[in-house]
Amino acid sequence: MSFDRQDIANIRNIGISAHIDSGKTTLSERILYYSGRIHRMGEVRGEGPGATMDYMELERERGITITSAATTVSWLGKKINLIDTPGHVDFTVEVERSLRVLDGAILVLCAVGGVQAQSLTIDRQMRRYHVPRLAFINKIDRVGADPFKVVQQLHDRLGCDAVLMQLPIGREANFQGVIDLVTQEAVYFDGPDGEQVRREPVPDSMREEVLAARRQMLESLAMYSDELLEILLAEEEPSQDLIYRVARDAVCSLQLTPVFLGSAFKNKGVQPLLDAVVRLLPAPTDTEVRAIPPGSTEATLPLAADPDKPLVAMAFKLVEDPYGALTLLRIYQGCIVKGESYFNQRTGNRERFGRIVRLHANKREEISEAGPGDIVAVLGIEAVSGDTYASVPGLGTLESMFVPEPVIKMAIMPVDRRGADGLAKALARFRREDPTLHVLTDEESGETLIAGMGELHLDVYVERLRREYKVEVMVGAPKVNYRECPTQPAEFNVRHRKQTGGSGQYAHIVGRMEPLPEDAEESFVFEEEIVGGRIPKQYIPAIEKGLRSSLGKGPLAGYPIVGLHVLVEDGSYHEVDSSDLAFQICAQTVMRETFPRTRPALLEPVMRIEIECPESCQGNVVSDLIGRRGLVTGSTVMGPIARIMGEVPLAETFGYATVLRSLTQGQATFSMEFCRYKRVPNSIQEEIVAQRKKRQVAAVGS
Repeated sequence: MSFDRQDIANIRNIGISAHIDSGKTTLSERILYYSGRIHRMGEVRGEGPGATMDYMELERERGITITSAATTVSWLGKKINLIDTPGHVDFTVEVERSLRVLDGAILVLCAVGGVQAQSLTIDRQMRRYHVPRLAFINKIDRVGADPFKVVQQLHDRLGCDAVLMQLPIGREANFQGVIDLVTQEAVYFDGPDGEQVRREPVPDSMREEVLAARRQMLESLAMYSDELLEILLAEEEPSQDLIYRVARDAVCSLQLTPVFLGSAFKNKGVQPLLDAVVRLLPAPTDTEVRAIPPGSTEATLPLAADPDKPLVAMAFKLVEDPYGALTLLRIYQGCIVKGESYFNQRTGNRERFGRIVRLHANKREEISEAGPGDIVAVLGIEAVSGDTYASVPGLGTLESMFVPEPVIKMAIMPVDRRGADGLAKALARFRREDPTLHVLTDEESGETLIAGMGELHLDVYVERLRREYKVEVMVGAPKVNYRECPTQPAEFNVRHRKQTGGSGQYAHIVGRMEPLPEDAEESFVFEEEIVGGRIPKQYIPAIEKGLRSSLGKGPLAGYPIVGLHVLVEDGSYHEVDSSDLAFQICAQTVMRETFPRTRPALLEPVMRIEIECPESCQGNVVSDLIGRRGLVTGSTVMGPIARIMGEVPLAETFGYATVLRSLTQGQATFSMEFCRYKRVPNSIQEEIVAQRKKRQVAAVGS
């Protein structure tokens, strides 16, 4: 193979993640331009063709990133595979699956907004997949920019050791460049597009500030290196190589978050950030990856970024376009060669990789092979997100990504019968592409329902149906995914006996149901404490299967059952008439007869909300939030802008964007993410149950 360890050590797989409107895509565009990948910069908003990485028509119209886009650039002799991810929480799975396969990331923060709601979510995702990161404080040129406050928020809100590697030269409208605290140079960005990097001595007016900030940086880094600590104690000057080496080791071990400054829109600070990506973020050879061997539940099989070992690659994203199905793969071990066949470890099927391409947003470049650390796309294979491919069958699988449950659903139907086939085909494709989009059928009405992460998530798919498949659809009002949970214990003693002409059915189960604690990780727990063989062990799985099969529809209003603990303590069986089927039926009877006696209550999804609005409008916004059964958990005022943090039931948020605009003369923005399930007040529960029963009666009547 034409890959060696040095080639692999020169690869950086990074993602750019941030809260909405922090400037991720603008930063990506500058990275593409300065690295020579594109020759003219586009913008997210405004005239012109738009940003390269926002290639969907919908993305350009709305000025948001909807789908993650991949590209490859070169910087200082290193190959950087770059993924630009969405900031909106409705498309959080795009961030989730990108971070799952990346070795490093850039967390972009707004110099005015600081650590915002989605920043917290991204931080959790980075920690979940153990992704080292750099922080880039963007928009230093904006009114109210305060990078020192943002660094403090990184410490306080994210609990990370954030260390400034630069100081700003001026702020807001006077922002001119940055001071590099490692080299002690002033860095300016000249030329019409900031493409000429000019390094000068530190301005005299900033010399003392720079010395103090550099000392603070070195003292922070000395926490990770005895060698650096000894040099500082001896009051000697450490070498630049030592500083970079200590910083890199601390970043790779997930202990340090170096902070860089700039304004992507004003073309300042991007090139030093790229230098830092190359110097401080890990290569595929620096990361430890393990696979799960067959028959095991723990990742114990070590993988090496070695081209000569058997292939192990993960399919992390599926894209369908007019030219066919694309499966994006991250190669962890071994090589992929065009025309060779590899095994899907989930299905055991052998599939031929006929075409391999490297992606640049929506453009493709054909390649014949790819090695460890590469991110490429393969055409025409049958995969789902999270599948592992290997050279041999039964090698093992990689740990899959976390996929959140949908919180909202709505009915969808074609305007005329001719659109039915197009709708079915489109929904099948969208479901393959996006694991958070669920397609189901309402048992009462027979309607097709789509469920997702929020209003915007479903709106985007409805719009894509119209544009990409030319299917005109009607959509119903959004519906909330409620849950039913027990509120008190209940005991059961249920016997199932059925005698027919031949052998009969007999099963007997005794035990109790009780609510799980609110913070329980699982939504259903089954336990048994049967002694003396009162029920043989071979029937226990059948009891659990029968109970689980009844969880999909609760007795209160037909919503899924959660928060339930079932303990089976006793029972009996018959030598001839007992069977798996008899115990399954008996367990279903237990659920049907006993669960209503636990006085079930409805739970509703509650969203964490963060609103930024003019300080003069704060009172109106808070009053409206409380009127929506919301709870204000905190608020801060930064100059003329107020930030309100709170929680609000999802059912009360439909159409909130329009109301918020009218309350604040169009000057407010907000973001929401799922927080938890919470019990519905009794009066509202009665209303929901009554409406549900009315729909059931209407469905039966029709």
